[in-house]
Amino acid sequence: MSPVPTPAPVPLGGPRFQTDPAALYREMRRDHGAVVPVVLDGDIPAFLVLGYRELHQVTGDPQLFSRDSDLWNQWERIPDDWPLLPMIGRKQPSILYTVGERHRERAAMISDALEAVDPFELRSHAEKFADELIDAVCAKGETDIIADYASLLPVRVLATLYGFSDEQGPGLVTALNDMINGREGALEGQRHLATSMGQLLADRKETPADDVVSRMLADPSGFTDEEIAQDLMVMMAAGHQPTADWIGNSLRLMLTDDRFAASLFGGRHSVAEAMNEVLWEDTPTQNVAGRWASRDTQLGGRRIRTGDLVLLGLQGANSDPQVRTDSSALTGGNNAHFSFGHGEHRCPFPAQEVAEVIARTGIEVVLDRLPDIDLAVPAESLTRRPSPWLRGLNELPVTFTPVPVL
Repeated sequence: MSPVPTPAPVPLGGPRFQTDPAALYREMRRDHGAVVPVVLDGDIPAFLVLGYRELHQVTGDPQLFSRDSDLWNQWERIPDDWPLLPMIGRKQPSILYTVGERHRERAAMISDALEAVDPFELRSHAEKFADELIDAVCAKGETDIIADYASLLPVRVLATLYGFSDEQGPGLVTALNDMINGREGALEGQRHLATSMGQLLADRKETPADDVVSRMLADPSGFTDEEIAQDLMVMMAAGHQPTADWIGNSLRLMLTDDRFAASLFGGRHSVAEAMNEVLWEDTPTQNVAGRWASRDTQLGGRRIRTGDLVLLGLQGANSDPQVRTDSSALTGGNNAHFSFGHGEHRCPFPAQEVAEVIARTGIEVVLDRLPDIDLAVPAESLTRRPSPWLRGLNELPVTFTPVPVL
């Protein structure tokens, strides 16, 4: 009797991450279990954790599964122009790769700077920019919610909170999208963002203001300008694109699912439900890089060697049949999903609150201003961006009765 062949590692890329990731994750789990051998661009090996319990284990043990990318056993194979370098950086002085007490101090600095944002002021900024973006299209009777609205709104709000001028917003959007998609333009996008952040820091050191950057510069923990600039880049990237996709994915759900149809023409109760369901079923941040094993270990019955890269499969864990036994849609108040991460490297709570205010305000302004909004194309024709990391729509074409500019 011939031995059963071992399934080959799964390439982390390709059209199925766009077309049907849920089925792909099911197949990966069936063939490989909770921890899946994958290959990144250039045949670089890694492991993708799809099990809910296994992901909890990885994110809850920062000593064994470290955020220190210097541990990676593949660096000698990584070329200088590797397209994933903006996402998996070496010797980056940002909070993403800091560990131990220094990480806790940096997380506190970021949380304090964001927590000082006035919630009424935040919502006011979000409403102002949302109304401006709707004003630009409301007389036409049709628009693409992604290109003309969702992909522009979060960065406009965040840029204002940080201290950027309104004019700098569009360039930051382009740079961030190029960087996050991890293809051509990724390194150029990273350079644009770094230059912009460096200039803003220099301006605020000369002229402090009531903004996030000034508060971070005033923190007594003694961080360098480069450390603060790196953290601001992380905050901008993590705050903009997933929030834009949260808006787009939630509106797609509300426009295509009969359960949410009533809310388009009336009450607000379903906006929060749609947003929460997206975090379970269609989360903007699908997979995250990563953690590195600090010693040989076992995870999900698989041998992990010192220096191996472990990727966090947030969407796969959210749909793990071990915890989702009925596979029903989870709405209401259940927020035990992994969409904001877990453990000491999770998205800080004030950052989660900022993202939720921007996303919810963005959705509510659309429904208020364009009450008869409807999908302009068949739902099955909608396509996703080519990224295994973030899941967002390429476009969301809609029609509506033209309304006057505010």
